[in-house]
Amino acid sequence: MADDLGDEWWENQPTGADSSPEASDGEGGGDTEVMQQETVPVPVPSEETKQPKECFLIQPKERKENTTKTRKRRKKKITDVLAKSEPKPGLPEDLQKLMKDYYSSRRSVIELEELNLPDSCFLKANDLTHSLSSYLKEICPKWVKLRKNHSEKKSVLMLIICSSAIRALELIRSMTAFRGDSKVIKLFAKHIKVQEQVKLLEKRVVHLGVGTPGRIKELVKQGGFNLNPLKFLVFDWNWRDQKLRRMMDIPEIRKEVFELLEMGVLSLCKSESLKLGLF
Repeated sequence: MADDLGDEWWENQPTGADSSPEASDGEGGGDTEVMQQETVPVPVPSEETKQPKECFLIQPKERKENTTKTRKRRKKKITDVLAKSEPKPGLPEDLQKLMKDYYSSRRSVIELEELNLPDSCFLKANDLTHSLSSYLKEICPKWVKLRKNHSEKKSVLMLIICSSAIRALELIRSMTAFRGDSKVIKLFAKHIKVQEQVKLLEKRVVHLGVGTPGRIKELVKQGGFNLNPLKFLVFDWNWRDQKLRRMMDIPEIRKEVFELLEMGVLSLCKSESLKLGLF
């Protein structure tokens, strides 16, 4: 009888998940889940996530260095400065200063004082409004009479010094209105030998000479050109080449000019038999 009651009691009990204490106690299971959610650790940002920030800070420095490098490459050239500056006419003081700078390391103080030229030996400078013909007419209004009285060979009455053979040809073409029937000789080295120029100077009377200081200096050195009858020496002072350089801005030309001046020009200026002009 007892065995039957025991079997009957077990059969009447609920089966499955509902019979467990955890399933019957719903509140207890909920509390367990809440505790598990609260105890989940918050992920700490690793050091690897900070790496992009460091890279981001390095990049602007590299750009800054690149910009400084490009700025160094873009230096202003002398031609750029001269192109924006207003041209100023050459003055006798400019020639005097160049002479002093050139001879300062070669001469004593007393010798430098002897190189100073009197103001009376300078003609009126070009104010940048003249053509070559109009300027020569202004500084030498009695040219026609002067050239008629000239009869010495191996010399000229007026000498125009420029920086190149091409420029010399331009000057000869631009002085047509002034020269008239005057005889002109080209005194530069391009396509003309020294001996050919010597023969031309010995053969006939010449009134005007246009050329470069290097060739004129060589003719004087060889005795083919006499400076004593010279009355006017004009420098093509204000003209600029494609690089915006004047003739006295070129070191080689400047050196040859001063060497030519020492070959008798300075002494003629001091004796006031020769006048200097800056065109």
